[in-house]
Order: sequence, then structure tokens, then C-alpha cells
Amino acid sequence: MYKSIIKPIFFLWDPEKIHHIVFKIIKFLCAFPSVPSIIKSIYSVNDKRLERKLFGLTFPNPVGLAAGFDKDAKLYDELGYYGFGFIEIGTLTPKAQPGNDQPRMFRLPEDEGLINRMGFNNGGAEAAAERLKNRKSNIIVGGNIGKNKVTPNEDAVSDYEKCFETLFDYVDYFVVNVSSPNTPGLRALQDKEPLTKLLLRVKELNAQKKNPKAILLKIAPDLTNEQLDDIIVIVKETKIDGVIATNTTIDRSNLVTDKSRIETCGAGGLSGKPLTKRAVEVVKYLSDKSNKSFPIIGVGGIHTGKDAVEMMKAGASLVQVYTGFIYEGPGIAKKINKEILKQGL
Repeated sequence: MYKSIIKPIFFLWDPEKIHHIVFKIIKFLCAFPSVPSIIKSIYSVNDKRLERKLFGLTFPNPVGLAAGFDKDAKLYDELGYYGFGFIEIGTLTPKAQPGNDQPRMFRLPEDEGLINRMGFNNGGAEAAAERLKNRKSNIIVGGNIGKNKVTPNEDAVSDYEKCFETLFDYVDYFVVNVSSPNTPGLRALQDKEPLTKLLLRVKELNAQKKNPKAILLKIAPDLTNEQLDDIIVIVKETKIDGVIATNTTIDRSNLVTDKSRIETCGAGGLSGKPLTKRAVEVVKYLSDKSNKSFPIIGVGGIHTGKDAVEMMKAGASLVQVYTGFIYEGPGIAKKINKEILKQGL
């Protein structure tokens, strides 16, 4: 029903506008006492074999919703009803910022992809923390943090510090995001020296807490093998808890969509099916080269159970979806979890 009726209607609207409309609809419906349990009964797969114990947490299943969908922690409880094992909010910055000029999100239906240049649009970490205080469910929530656009890279550590301190009591794990292509200069923080400095500082703050949280690093799919080797070294040296691979790509090769349409969309990160192959390659490279020495959350182009299984066989302990959720609909987590059980993973 979703792919044949609902999606074609949604796709008549601007992607960002329909995103906000859907949020309001879900929020409204879930305000009725019986609706959450009905949604859970339709979309959840409850099976102990799906449980994953990582980072001191017990994930009810390995399928999460990636950062970017619920940037401001406005719908994490409700989204959890759709069968996800965890929800990642953000990317959040210390101060609220509007992001880049609209339009800034574009569908590529022929490729089952999206191009976005949102630019970390969010209401700020403090506002998100206030909403997280009212968590109604036991859904695991990850906090994806970044720097404000106006903050120069030499002062970036301070922005991550502020986000970390603000969100610490309200999220279950942290993700340091230095890999979005939509904040000028941000990816330069993936270089070995600045990245090591940043992660060591976040680890230092974490060590001062009574109950430290897991710290993960989110990386770009556009890194070379040499840069991925550096990531492995950095993970070892800083002793962070894992890696999320991957963010969106700036690569535009092998797209079916007409080139003029791609040019009209302009700059931004590409997600969805065009990213599947590369995301799996990055996960496999990190897993093999590190001798599986740290957990990896695989994300990028996961639309089906087969995609998720391939990612897990490449070395991912958990997987996340975003664009697949938009193209495949609310049943995606259920379909993936059923395939994981079928494959005995």
C-alpha cells in the first residue's frame, strides 16, 4: 500500500515539506492512547535472537534509524514504535542554526536516492535536551553531534564539548560527526591530527563522568584506503567505542538520473541505493583491516533485508536506514529483521 499509493502522493510534495507534514501526522496519531500499541503490533518483530549487546546497551534488534531524520529529537518515541531497535537524533550543534538555503533536498527516484545539503539545520542541543527529558519509551537514543557553521575548525572542539555536556544525561551513546559534506570545511576534521585531538578531548570529558557513554565516529564514504587506515589507527589510539560507516557521498558516478537533473540539484550529499556498494566496501575494509577490533554500525543504501544482511556479513554489528525508510516505507525495519532471522544472523 505504501509504495503503490502513499509514496506516489508524498512524492508530489517538496521532500522537506512532506517530511514536516508526516512528522505532524505521526505526532497527532500517536497522541491517542491506543495508537502506539497498534503501530507496534503491526511493525515490530519481537524475538530474542535479534538482540545485540554493544556499548553496554542491549539493542532489541540491530536495525536503527540514522541521524538526520529526527534532527531535533521531536519524534524519537513515536518513530521507535515502527520496529526500530534504536533511534539516532541530530546532527545537533551548540547553537540553533537555520542550515543552508532552500530548496536543499532532492529526490532521485530513478536511482532510489536523495541529494541533500541541509547544513545541520537544528534548534540547538539545549532545546533537544529539554525534549529528551520527556522520553516516554525505552527506545535507545543516540546523540549525533557536530559544530556550528560559523565556528572555525580551530575552535571546533569547543562546539563538540558543549554538545556533549548538554546531551550527556539524555542520550545513550554519542556520535561525533565530522563527515557531512554540507558544512564548509567540516570534512577537514577527518584528517588524522585534528580528529585525534577532537576524539581524545571527548574521551577525556567522558572519563570524568560517573557512567561514561559509548563514543562513536561517523565517517564519509569518500575516504581513500589510506585514510581508512588512519581511521583504524585513530580508533585504536583514542580508544573510542566504534565507527559508523558511512555518511552521504559527494560522488555522482553511475547514476541513472539525467545529468541535467543532477546539475539542477547542485551540491550536497547523495544517499540511498547509489551508496550501497561503497558503504559495504568501507565496512568490510575497516572490519578486515582491523581484525574486527571495534564495532561498526553500517549505514548507506540499505533498502532491503538483503542489503542489511550483506552489510552485516561485511562486518557491521548494527545497521541504520534513512533513505530506505523514505522509499520503502514504515515496514522497512520489520522486513529487515525478518530477513536477519531467516539468515540466522
